[in-house]
Amino acid sequence: MLSYKAPIADIKFLIEDVFDFYGHYKKYPEFEEATPDLVDAILQECAKFSENELLPLYQSGDKEGCTFNNGKVTTPKGFKKAYDQYVAGGWQSLSHPVEHGGQGLPPSLGMAKSEMMGTANWSWTMYPGLSHGAMNTVQTHGSEAQKELYLTRLTEGTWTGTMCLTEPHCGTDLGQVKTKAEPNEDGTYNITGTKIFISAGEHDLTDNIIHIVLARLPNAPAGTRGISLFIVPKMKTDAQGNVGESNHVTCGSIEDKMGIKASSTAVLNFDNAVGELIGPMNKGLECMFTFMNTARVGTALQGVCSAELAFQNSLMYAKERLSMRSLTGKKFPDKVADPIIVHPDVRKMLMTQKAISEGGRAMIYYTAKIVDEIEMAKTDAEKEAADERLGFITPILKAFLTELGSESANHGLQIFGGHGFIKEWGMEQIVRDARIATLYEGTTGIQALDLLGRKILLTRGKSLKAFAKEVLIFCKDRSMISSSPHKRQMNKFVWPLSKAVANWQQYSLRLAMKAKNNRDIVGSASVDYLMYSGYIVMAYFWAQMAQSAYEKLAEGVENRDFYRAKIKTAEFYFERMLPRTKSLAKTMMADPKTLMQLDQELLSFS
Repeated sequence: MLSYKAPIADIKFLIEDVFDFYGHYKKYPEFEEATPDLVDAILQECAKFSENELLPLYQSGDKEGCTFNNGKVTTPKGFKKAYDQYVAGGWQSLSHPVEHGGQGLPPSLGMAKSEMMGTANWSWTMYPGLSHGAMNTVQTHGSEAQKELYLTRLTEGTWTGTMCLTEPHCGTDLGQVKTKAEPNEDGTYNITGTKIFISAGEHDLTDNIIHIVLARLPNAPAGTRGISLFIVPKMKTDAQGNVGESNHVTCGSIEDKMGIKASSTAVLNFDNAVGELIGPMNKGLECMFTFMNTARVGTALQGVCSAELAFQNSLMYAKERLSMRSLTGKKFPDKVADPIIVHPDVRKMLMTQKAISEGGRAMIYYTAKIVDEIEMAKTDAEKEAADERLGFITPILKAFLTELGSESANHGLQIFGGHGFIKEWGMEQIVRDARIATLYEGTTGIQALDLLGRKILLTRGKSLKAFAKEVLIFCKDRSMISSSPHKRQMNKFVWPLSKAVANWQQYSLRLAMKAKNNRDIVGSASVDYLMYSGYIVMAYFWAQMAQSAYEKLAEGVENRDFYRAKIKTAEFYFERMLPRTKSLAKTMMADPKTLMQLDQELLSFS
């Protein structure tokens, strides 16, 4: 029952008008083939694949789920065929290096591909999606031999990849990792241990799966300083990539989950599985963050995908469902009732969904440009600068967008009313599938601690100052004292935005002062602080979209309603969503004693 139409116009608006991707691509000779004609053709073909091949498998895949039998996992009907089409179409190799079988197109273009496919069928995209992090890890830290053997086949899509971090006794606290790595005389290692929550850890789409595994060497330092990273294939292979016998990596079970049921989440047992060290000894955690940052931006994208799918279907339903009359008089007198879209509360939910999906997309595409800069950096200084920008915004994107994606999905369920609770309509599946995005790759709470504890307090707000400066320059150049031709129209955006950014900096400083006397303030304030930050960041991008829309309207474009809609949605965001920061400011500054003063023994239910 669910439908999906790839939002090509919205994507091109960001690529062409807001962020000027083509001007950005011209800075890099490696991206010379990324011309407007080629990009448009790729977007159109990706839309067809997403709408025609992936969307039809979304609800059926959820209903069927994955089947586990004697260590083997069978994916739902149609998944393997779609994956083979994906590989044949060169989609996996789109934005990866030419020297290892890739097409060498910008990573930012790969993000647009991931959005369309992820919106159509997130569970399916988990299988090729996990490979990208493995590919980036091997590309950054692997030897030339490892790149030739593993990276080439991961890029082709003939093999897939995973990351194996979590163990039954530890998730976030990776210092507790117990998986062992015993050295062999030939330079390989025998890996022994159990990993859980391994997305795409076992499946029938490819004949080999390359696991990136955290493990501990003998006599390694305790905690996170003693963890190394290993490449462990499911099947043994020779130097030419020929698949041989089992590498003693077995799937013990798959999880019966709330959502993303068509994505296999495996318990993997490593029993003297042969692996190769990747990166330096005892530096696995540092190497892993290559994987994690990629994965976290990808997970942030899931929030946008959930919001978009929920919005599109909610909008269609709201236009068709007849119930009651408008409070301001009949809008459709020839019908028995008005469609529910005429009711302000329904309209508020729809506008919230629209603001989230389009604002979130802008945040993701902005970040995609930073990823391009990291990939193309010619000096360590350039790479470090881009890495800092990415590191600052990543926890905001991951937590904020996934929380809002879940909100949008729930709005969709509400708009459908009782039908939303019925499986056939598909809305409850979006709610179930969206929820995991707030949990995996670091929960909202963990992302919040990373933002406030590491990115703000430990660096004394260095990255925040840089981002705030960028936003304030944008505001100044469009303010009433500027020469901007649209300064009067933009004043309703730049004035509250500049005030919000100034407050953001002040609150950050106040929290830092409070934390000196009571470290619990970091934990009590962090989630509210992250959400507060997220609303301000999204406001920045809605202001940019409004500015671009005014510029296009001044040019006399034909599709004027499209650009007017951007401006009206920006107005909605600033009037109805940005004010959420006021209550968040109040709660994040509250004394943590109200959380901690009640003795745990008194947290009783009897």
